[in-house]
Amino acid sequence: MSSDFADRVHQIVQKIPKGEVVTYRQVAIKAGRPGAARAVGNILNKNYDPAIPCHRVIRSDGKLGGYSRGAKQKKQILNKEGYVQKSN
Repeated sequence: MSSDFADRVHQIVQKIPKGEVVTYRQVAIKAGRPGAARAVGNILNKNYDPAIPCHRVIRSDGKLGGYSRGAKQKKQILNKEGYVQKSN
């Protein structure tokens, strides 16, 4: 996993507006590596920079997915930002 790819992932995630989410796959596609959704997750799992809102990246099936500070915290932050999770 190149640092260029990680930098692109961070730049993409940094632009996600409050109250909105994108999927790991969408981030991978925008970063130029469509098959690298899992790599996106691994990159974001190591993020502790509050300027990079990795909590706004979710799974393709609509589930919230992991978060370095815990799934419960991810859900609370997204709810506070106005994101309403769609029921599956």
